[in-house]
Amino acid sequence: MSGSARARTIAALKPHPSHRVRTGDRHSAATRRSGKIAHCGQYGSGTRSSHPRREPPLETGTGQQPPRVDERTPNIARMYDYFLGGSAHFHTDRVAAEEFLRVYPGNTLWAQHNRSFLGRAVRELCELGIDQFLDLGSGIPTVGNVHEIAHRKNPGARVAYVDIEPVAVSHAEHMLRDTELATITRADIRLPEQVLNAPGVAGLLDFTRPVAVLAVAILDIISVRDPRGMLATYREACAPGSALVITNGAQLTMTDAERAGIDQVMSGTTTPHVTFRDPEEIRELFAGYTLLEPGVVPSAAWRPAEPVTDEAARHSNGYAAVGIRSN
Repeated sequence: MSGSARARTIAALKPHPSHRVRTGDRHSAATRRSGKIAHCGQYGSGTRSSHPRREPPLETGTGQQPPRVDERTPNIARMYDYFLGGSAHFHTDRVAAEEFLRVYPGNTLWAQHNRSFLGRAVRELCELGIDQFLDLGSGIPTVGNVHEIAHRKNPGARVAYVDIEPVAVSHAEHMLRDTELATITRADIRLPEQVLNAPGVAGLLDFTRPVAVLAVAILDIISVRDPRGMLATYREACAPGSALVITNGAQLTMTDAERAGIDQVMSGTTTPHVTFRDPEEIRELFAGYTLLEPGVVPSAAWRPAEPVTDEAARHSNGYAAVGIRSN
């Protein structure tokens, strides 16, 4: 992106006091003035007669179109909540989650490693002076949410959560009702321009200053033709010194039978495709960033609080990395 083009993007995204959006503000002043509400797409791709029902088209950032919750089709955000011991899930989610655990008993450990890594990454970035976070595919709130972790380091940190799942958004709205430093936007993260211009994002984050873009446990379950290009759009909207955080599932200690079982379970959910990536594929997603040490490693091995053996780290069955934009 040229300097002039980037300047126009930053100018469009720079927050103004009148654009500040509190969580739960259904009709923001910015939205009323512009009359623009971004349409977002849906997770998943392709059509099959037996394909599970997808989320309906939605409006971004203001909640003006009431979201419809599909209770009949398992949803990975609600299943993930079940894996972590939460309560925001339906019977179909629990059935699918139990089948997932039957075919791959290590999944609870995988979810815990992902969550622990997220906490470590946020704390490290706060130590580096980053105080703004864009959490893509944030999921249902659980113990150790990004704004809670960041506020322990910096009470003024700002966090914009983005998710497409109505239950996740509803729970986040309730959780964030008393803070002006965090928002939730219902949007499709595969449409970065719409995410970046949503009132809950553009009205909270100052993109002329560093922003950490978090893509934790999300890139492996969304269907996107060009994930590198998608992430590049987020990168180009962010100032030098911004960060990218990624985790992605991988077959480290998982057997072929377990992998096949996972694919079978996920085929019946709203996100029917799972994409595992090796370290080189993940490094490619960090184009334009300098990786922090130790680079792309199993999630349990990224700057752990206590030393872990290589074998123990491999049981996380996923890679993690953090990069800093240098220019």
